Amino acid sequence: MEIGLALSGGGARGFAHVGVLQALLEEGFVPTKLSGASAGSIVCALYANGYLPKDIMDIFQRAKIRSVFSLSTQLTGFLKLGKIEKFLETYLPHNSFEQLNIPLTINATEIQTGEIVYFNSGPLIQPILASSCIPVLFEPLRVGNKLLVDGGILNNLPVEPLLNQCDFIVGVHSNPCGNTLPIINMRTVMERSLLLAIQNNIQDRILRCDYFIEPPELCRFTTLDASKAQELFSIGYKYTKEIAPQLKNLYEEKQKGKEIGHLKQ
Repeated sequence: MEIGLALSGGGARGFAHVGVLQALLEEGFVPTKLSGASAGSIVCALYANGYLPKDIMDIFQRAKIRSVFSLSTQLTGFLKLGKIEKFLETYLPHNSFEQLNIPLTINATEIQTGEIVYFNSGPLIQPILASSCIPVLFEPLRVGNKLLVDGGILNNLPVEPLLNQCDFIVGVHSNPCGNTLPIINMRTVMERSLLLAIQNNIQDRILRCDYFIEPPELCRFTTLDASKAQELFSIGYKYTKEIAPQLKNLYEEKQKGKEIGHLKQ
């Protein structure tokens, strides 16, 4: 069976995706098609390029991910993506969707037209950067004639590229919208506003997944908690191991249904 995996955006909380992926692989769920937004697009691209979850965590730790952020002089964003681009060039040197081991789709948001833009061929790094452009925090990125920002703004659970392509779709969302973080400054107001908007745009997409994973403990963290990478990884890993029996049962039922369908044909 074709297994599709869609990974959401979530900033630093995207480290939980790596833990989820590690647990899924241990339980025998090996994705054959991938789709990602923002932080999820980075994790998907690295995995599709052949890096295992442990490799991905090692890469992030070696890169000291917080140091890749550099201040911008532009009025359209506080940070710029130059160092992140160099980071991606180091670990994805071919810069090509076609060179990945697993088919991948990445989405971004066209900020001028309000459209979702999908990328699945050609140059790889620019779409990842575009998908990761958190508004206000980062400068928008121009790709061709499009001005792009974070893919999660309009679609933080990009299951659409997997529909009719996969027999079983797992959606992973690392941005639970809890109420445990205090609103104390402009940054937390901005972050809370984005979370509320994003939570609204995933509701219909959850229903399109065969199984949906959203570790509730992640609501204790912010999108900028990069220093807590290992803890975030552990939360994703442990939660997925806990729900693995239910996931397996559902997958086996779907597999049996597919087999019976083939016999009837």
